[in-house]
Amino acid sequence: MSSDISKTETICSVKLPIGETLEIKRKRFAPSDGIKGKKRISIVTGIHGDELEGQYICYEVARRIKERPEFLAGVVDIYPAMNPLGIDSMTRGIPGFDLDMNRIFPGTKNGAMTEYVANEIIRNLSGSDLCVDIHASNIYLTEIPQIRINELHKDTLVPLAKFMNVDFVWLHASSTVLESTLAYSLNSTGTPTLVVEAGVGMRITKAYCGQIADGLMNTMHELGIWQGDTAKVREPIVSGGDDSVVFFNAPKAGIFIPAAKHWETLEKGEVVGHIVNPLEGEIMAEIRTPERGILFTVREYPVVDEGSLVGRLLKTEKQESV
Repeated sequence: MSSDISKTETICSVKLPIGETLEIKRKRFAPSDGIKGKKRISIVTGIHGDELEGQYICYEVARRIKERPEFLAGVVDIYPAMNPLGIDSMTRGIPGFDLDMNRIFPGTKNGAMTEYVANEIIRNLSGSDLCVDIHASNIYLTEIPQIRINELHKDTLVPLAKFMNVDFVWLHASSTVLESTLAYSLNSTGTPTLVVEAGVGMRITKAYCGQIADGLMNTMHELGIWQGDTAKVREPIVSGGDDSVVFFNAPKAGIFIPAAKHWETLEKGEVVGHIVNPLEGEIMAEIRTPERGILFTVREYPVVDEGSLVGRLLKTEKQESV
């Protein structure tokens, strides 16, 4: 590919006390006739250093563009590592600062190092026609591909989310949304931003990554950024709000053994899983569904304490057509 179509750029560089440099990079793909008047999508991942699903998604989108650059009609900016220190050290937050990077936006230009970096990220992403912020779950839970949306931005974001090939769209009440996240900061200042959750921490789930990559290519096609063929995307279930989800928490400490499959429809009273005592060879607790629904979150790490989240169920009677 010629250099005028693909370019690697450093969007933020900060000297560290140990003599190293923190650098955040992006890969820009743009048509050979320039970017003036062209639509732009920004694909962001790696805000949490233990969430690696987005790494494969970035690779897959870049690979597809490089294979057929003649179909590129807009700007695609890929940011695979917004928290490079976290990815390098396999930690969720920013190591050395004990900070969750997704709790410091929009930052400030004249603040501490982390606030300055957050501000530079916001400045760089602002003005995108769409930003897609890709996350995995943590190391404890597996999530089905989904998009989470603040109800304040429902009218703008739900139509865009339907292009993304996810299984469902979860609408959150505005009172439960943290204002210091990247998505909230961008959406509140006019840059539409979708938050994707899929897979599990510290792993790559190729099937889920391929599904989201297909969705991104389809979304780019709908926005006029990509003119090539795209895969047929699925119609997501759109939740009706926070009351559409049932949370399952462990009533006792022990080892959680799932009894139901991910994205399986369960009837009222069906078993989600058991908590067992390996020493005594006994079942300590049985977790059942209080009503009919689809299991979209399942505990991945089996050791649980009392109160640990072991699953989430999307109540089918609360589905909403938006």
